[in-house]
Amino acid sequence: MWYAAYLGADASYGDRARLGRELDTLAALGVRNLRIMASAEEGPLRNSIKPGFRNARGVFNEALLGGLDYALAEMGKRGIRAVLCLTNFWEWSGGMMTYLSYVNGGRFVDMNDPAHPWPAFANANASFYRSLRANTLYRDWIKALVTRTNKITGVGYHDDPTIMAWQLANEPRPAGDLAHANLPVFYSWVQESARLIKSLDTNHLVSTGSEGLKGALEQPEIVLAEHNPPEIDYLTAHIWPNNWTWVNQNDLPGTYARGEELTADYVSEHVDLATRLQKPLVIEEFGYPRDGGSNDPTASTVYKDRFYRQIYSSALASMAAGGPIAGTNFWAWNGEARAQHPDYRFKEGDHQYMGDPPHEPQGWYGVFQGDSTIRTIVDHARAVAKLS
Repeated sequence: MWYAAYLGADASYGDRARLGRELDTLAALGVRNLRIMASAEEGPLRNSIKPGFRNARGVFNEALLGGLDYALAEMGKRGIRAVLCLTNFWEWSGGMMTYLSYVNGGRFVDMNDPAHPWPAFANANASFYRSLRANTLYRDWIKALVTRTNKITGVGYHDDPTIMAWQLANEPRPAGDLAHANLPVFYSWVQESARLIKSLDTNHLVSTGSEGLKGALEQPEIVLAEHNPPEIDYLTAHIWPNNWTWVNQNDLPGTYARGEELTADYVSEHVDLATRLQKPLVIEEFGYPRDGGSNDPTASTVYKDRFYRQIYSSALASMAAGGPIAGTNFWAWNGEARAQHPDYRFKEGDHQYMGDPPHEPQGWYGVFQGDSTIRTIVDHARAVAKLS
């Protein structure tokens, strides 16, 4: 629920009543953990959310920070814990490319720009890890947030039991390809950033936010090295069969079986990696399209539900056997939101936030109220509750 702070803001773009309704629904479903953007860098990138938590002048958005305070306070009332994400490798919340633009005279590469085809964006982003000036700004944000006192509850973030973990970034990659990856610099960035958080907060976990093998350029040794520092408490894995061309959303009946097999292998590989590191594993993003590749909430979700059941079955089996999988976060909660435009695209000024971020079709992967997927989520939540 990346947008929780936006709904929580006492501002024109906020909707505290809706936030309360969504949290009530999630709590009733048995959802006990939400991953939230606790950063957004406002800048020049196309499709990045506005407003941001900060801008190029170093001005922090107190209304949006207040929205994060409010969201945490409301989650705490319902026994829901938060994973707070501190920046983004991708463009939809500004992220690393925007930090670079702050310090390099305004230069940037837009994701999906035909003039800079993949992996140009990801390779350009890799310079963030070695930019002292960009990382000074990033770490200033870390210090400000980790030492913040919630203005609603009066509890310091570093003491707040509603927070489960800090996350260095959403899906940090060392680069777009191995030729552009400076691995020692990347590993150093991971450890130094995590160490800074631990120096300010001894009460909470720290994770990288990595996709796992896909984010590690398919190299197991990168996953192991990235998650080996003692300051990193658990591994993360993200699973996107449609994005990774394991399935074709326009032919799910014909491609589902292949995706199912590759998903099983991917989960198994990460269980092995976590076992080798002797650290827990959270499958913290997994998403699947609606039947026919539709973005319409009235479209069925037969294959999506099968995919969710596969992930949940693997997680539950690991939990029951004392394996490393410790939890799951499906991507993502759309709830009562609905696309505002016939083309299902997000436009600046839209406030019907949903789990599908601004750069994606609105309704592509998120779970709406009324979806049959909810029954699968409830069943899994109940099964996990019985284990504990």
